[in-house]
Amino acid sequence: MNSRAGLTPPSIEAAPWDKGDTIVLQPDEGESYWQPKPANGYCTVKISPRNCRSNHTSFGIQVIAPGGYVREHWHDSHDEILFCFEGTGTFLIDGEAHKAVPGTTVFAGRWTKHKIINDGPGEFKMTWTYLPPGLHNFFEAIGQPRKAGEPAPEPFARPDNTLAVEQASGFGPKIGD
Repeated sequence: MNSRAGLTPPSIEAAPWDKGDTIVLQPDEGESYWQPKPANGYCTVKISPRNCRSNHTSFGIQVIAPGGYVREHWHDSHDEILFCFEGTGTFLIDGEAHKAVPGTTVFAGRWTKHKIINDGPGEFKMTWTYLPPGLHNFFEAIGQPRKAGEPAPEPFARPDNTLAVEQASGFGPKIGD
């Protein structure tokens, strides 16, 4: 018995009533969307409330084409964790440039301005974790469905309702191009 809480721990043979989900996805699995200019590239949503009962987070990868960037933005009620795992680029955080190489991690709390720039010669690949979830809705709403292995489409414009989509996804007021 746990004397601090006065509770008996669950048996290791039986799962607790509130055991969370377990999901294993291979590299090409997940909802994937081609991204419009200026990022180009694509995003694959790996974990979201659509495939997981957690209401705490969403997670995925984003691939930014050479010369592309994620415009400067902020989130009014979400935290975001970015992790570069391939390529080189720059994280611009509240106006300060930080070189991004594999292994670079950024925690961007609410109202932290951030921009991601692929200024390297190849694709820039990073993971994103969004707390609470919502970024998966943004990528679906502004992107075009993607199938693994298909060639990239010609660069395309963001939809006219992008600002409304951003607001519904937890972005703060527009601050960047």
